[in-house]
Order: sequence, then C-alpha cells, then structure tokens
Amino acid sequence: MERLSGVDCNERMTNEILVLGGTGKTGRRVVHRLRDAGVPVRVGSRTAPLPFDWSDRATWAPALHGVRGVYVSYHPDLAVPGAQEDIAAFARQAVAAGVGRLVLLSGRGEEEAAACEAVVRDAGVEWTVLRCSWFNQNFSEDYLRDAVAGGEVALPVADVPEPFVDAEDIADVAVAALTGDGHQGRVYELTGPRLLTFAGAVAEIAAATGRDVRFVRVPAQDYAAGLPAEVAPLLMYLFTTVLDGRNAYTTGDVRAVLGREPRDFAGYAERTAATGVW
Repeated sequence: MERLSGVDCNERMTNEILVLGGTGKTGRRVVHRLRDAGVPVRVGSRTAPLPFDWSDRATWAPALHGVRGVYVSYHPDLAVPGAQEDIAAFARQAVAAGVGRLVLLSGRGEEEAAACEAVVRDAGVEWTVLRCSWFNQNFSEDYLRDAVAGGEVALPVADVPEPFVDAEDIADVAVAALTGDGHQGRVYELTGPRLLTFAGAVAEIAAATGRDVRFVRVPAQDYAAGLPAEVAPLLMYLFTTVLDGRNAYTTGDVRAVLGREPRDFAGYAERTAATGVW
C-alpha cells in the first residue's frame, strides 16, 4: 500500500492536517507543501471556508473536527499576554477532538514561548516544537518590506548577530514533523547557516538589489513612539530583550531533519530581489 512519509494513503483520504496561520509566512508554505504531497489540508485562518480565530474559541471545535494533526502557529506571538491560556485551551480541545499530533511553532529565547511549549508537551499526544527567531522573510513580506523598498531600515537593535532562518526551511521541517516518524518528543532550534547583524543583512539586500539600502540604529524610545499601540509592547520586547545575544549561535537541526544545509541569507536576498518586491 502506498505510503507518504509514514502516513497510510487511506488515512490521508479521511484525516486532514489543520494548519493554523495557514495564510501566514510559514503556514501558507506548509499548506502548499502538504497539498503538493497529496496530504489533505485544512487552512486555519479567519478567512478560510471553515474559519479559525484565536480570539473566538467558538471557531475552534468546527476547525478541529476530523483532524489528525495540527501545525500550531499562534498570532501574533507566543510572548503576548494570554497566549499560554489560549494554547492550553486549544490543546485540550484538540485532544478531545482526536488529534494525535501537534507541531508548535515557538520562539527561541522567549520564556513565554517556553511556557507554551510545556503545555503542548503535557497535552498527552505526539508533539514536536520548532523554535525559531527572526525570519529572512521579515524583510520582504509585510513588516520591513516598505522600509527596505524605501532605502532605509531604522531599528532599535545593537550590533548583535542573529542566525536569520528562512521560512522555506521552517516549512520543510514542519511538514517532516507533521507527516513523518522520528520527530515526536523533539525540540528543534531552526537557524540559518551563519550569523548576521541586522546591518549586515541589510547590506546583503543592498548588494542583491544593486540599490542604496541603509541600516540606521535608532534609540528604543524613539522607535517605540512611532509604533501603533497594539504592537509596540511586543516589538519592543523582541528588539530590546530577545535581541540581547541569547540567540547568537547556529544549530545543525535543519540539517539533521532535512539532510541538507539550511538556506543562506544571501541566496534569499538574491531570489527575492529578482521578484522586484524591493
């Protein structure tokens, strides 16, 4: 009988994988990969045919019906107040609905994210945790895209190196954990192959585009003053606390799972520049 990454083909016909944040940076990539592999997928988003909304728990049970595994991407971030309570309530509903596997997208170096990981580990089903920090795609998909296109990226970050990770690699590892064997009970810290400062990353984007794109360090209080109130606390926490050097090292986890090296930032910059997004 045909099998795909440890999943029986008859199981694929009846049991879907729910991808929360299924239209986001990592989620939509997970959805595309699963569909390409012939795995039934349910997109978890507020605009999906069967909507899922973290802020509306009435949407959770219908979205979980008939689901065997879930990619758990929490919006806006596991560091925000209430995230642990939401993850705990969701895990309980998922287990009650018969879900057998949870793959959690988590944050590297975030105490709040670690608390959410503990909830998933204690849920009583198979679990895998994917710890990530700054995505390459933060420079090209929404958040910093306009700043790059405008020629100046101004952030309140010191000269601290970061192992920027590509969302494509995150999606590849997530699909392996959702559909394959040998990943249960594992915590993977996903990084790129080398460390870069934000200034260095912006310089590589400038080289790829052939344009003058500058990085400017600004005082934290000045940066915070220009942010919308609803996102200011989270962004300032990520920039001023998590970016203190605690994540300034790479790991071999992408290679261990996928059998290849992680995608490099320079390649990301060149591929993205070719699309004309900047």
